Amino acid sequence: MRLQKYLAHCGVASRRRSEELIQKGLVAVNGKVITEMGYKVTLGRDEVTFMGSIVMPEDQHVYIMLNKPEGVITSSDDQFNRKTVIDYVATSYRIYPVGRLDYDTSGLIFLTNDGSFANQMMHPKHKIPKTYHALVKGKPNSEDIEAFERGLLIDGSYTYPATMKILKEDDFCLLEIIISEGRNRQVRKMCDAIGYPVCQLKRVAVGNILLGTLQEGEWRYLTEEEVWKLKEQSIFK
Repeated sequence: MRLQKYLAHCGVASRRRSEELIQKGLVAVNGKVITEMGYKVTLGRDEVTFMGSIVMPEDQHVYIMLNKPEGVITSSDDQFNRKTVIDYVATSYRIYPVGRLDYDTSGLIFLTNDGSFANQMMHPKHKIPKTYHALVKGKPNSEDIEAFERGLLIDGSYTYPATMKILKEDDFCLLEIIISEGRNRQVRKMCDAIGYPVCQLKRVAVGNILLGTLQEGEWRYLTEEEVWKLKEQSIFK
């Protein structure tokens, strides 16, 4: 099997992207860095590593995106028998949510049975951007926005720099907020810190995957291309 095909088969990247990884000298076979296209490996005999980690063929993995409604628990089950994100997805695979969305927050969340993918999405070092639409009372001024974007002290430590953009103005203001962390109730706490409590919050994108027209409570499988894009974004941050 050609090396780039093997990498794709193992879920490292798409075949085309795998060729780029090989050219960059990030892939080794039996301890030797391989940069030539068309190099062949034998399943079960050759040891292939990517950036120092052994890669092996993966089991059947599934990747799902759900538009979580408010009032739904981000968990596989709940001791109080409240509705969970799993209740919305009809699949025979044993899946679990990637990260979490607060009970009173709606929007995009991934579910999968791929532990490696979940870790890539959640690990702080990868800084995967998460985009939210927040409805707040009043209108933040330029100083508020600058403070927000520098990072705010919440729960004893400063947040990573974030972005805030005003989408609509009225008695209530609709904000677009992008963070690259996943702290507990982070967007709400950051808005509280500048004096604009969140009335309603929705996550509309994770990385380069947009919620789009998916309605609340609806779900779909991610395409192969979407999965590759997310994996590549986390690897090459």
